[in-house]
Amino acid sequence: MVTKINEIEEFEQLLKEHKRFFFLKHSLTCPVSGNAYDEYVTFINNENIDGYYLAVQESRSLSNYIAERFGIKHESPQAFLFIDGKPGWTASHWNITQKTLNLL
Repeated sequence: MVTKINEIEEFEQLLKEHKRFFFLKHSLTCPVSGNAYDEYVTFINNENIDGYYLAVQESRSLSNYIAERFGIKHESPQAFLFIDGKPGWTASHWNITQKTLNLL
């Protein structure tokens, strides 16, 4: 199941409660991001795991917070695998595919 996260507090709770989770920064207006979102959702559903995302246009402060907190340049779309409260993997644009996600 894919769950939308909007607030910094929600994201911080994810970091505390989950040892490992996938997260996606998604642009509602970008076709490349739309493709990455479809790949991400299909991966999450096929693996029967929980995944999380934010819509950049609706959660700009959270998007910026993630970039600043972890020192990772903001891109959209941008996928992460968080492990032990830190990004263990990240990819952007056309590199977000079911195939690349399955390798993790």
